[in-house]
Amino acid sequence: MSGTETLLPYVTEKKKNGEEPTIIVDSREANSASKIVKGLIERGVNVKTECLEKGDYILSDQCAVERKTVQDFVYTLTRRYLFEQLFRLKDVYPKALIVLEGYLPIIYKFSHIQPSAIWGAMFNLAKNGVAIVNTASYKETVDFLYTAARQEQIVEKRAPTLHAFKKCETLPDAQVYFIASLPNIGREKATAILNSYQTPMNALINVDDWAKAVPGLGPVITNRVKEVLSTPYKE
Repeated sequence: MSGTETLLPYVTEKKKNGEEPTIIVDSREANSASKIVKGLIERGVNVKTECLEKGDYILSDQCAVERKTVQDFVYTLTRRYLFEQLFRLKDVYPKALIVLEGYLPIIYKFSHIQPSAIWGAMFNLAKNGVAIVNTASYKETVDFLYTAARQEQIVEKRAPTLHAFKKCETLPDAQVYFIASLPNIGREKATAILNSYQTPMNALINVDDWAKAVPGLGPVITNRVKEVLSTPYKE
């Protein structure tokens, strides 16, 4: 945000010549979150459904939204693919963000994951430029999406646009993507691992030494990676 920007567009928001925004919604999200889609339509939004490769709602050529309930967010953390999804989304939509829907203090009731791990995940997203917006209910999610879409499209004149996602076109891209897919790793640690070991093969051969060679990698992470690499596959 530049020093000249204020909250005035939000405080004084008025319809301009009956203009209403268009939001592109992932078809799977439209099926699972029909109340949100219905709420957007009732607000006057032109909802278009598409099968999106990443993200749930496209608000402009720069802004896309991934929506997770608090429970889904916590579950996703145990699978460790959320970060890669969101960072890839941000590569294409610079204003990518996540809407975290639900009662956030419920994280203190979960027994299978520590609150500190959840706060740490949220901090990791924030420090890498992925904003997090917490809404208490689907109604608040509707209000947020509507307001954000109007700001992007009516005020800033940015049309919702589907962008093609970058594939692993280069060798370094493929190497980072491969290492980042390992449990508890992600893009940042994958880059550090490759900088230390040069090749993915060399990194995997020396996985026992990761904790010594790569900052931020302790025995918990390396043991989990070793478990995935050495356990026989069973459906």
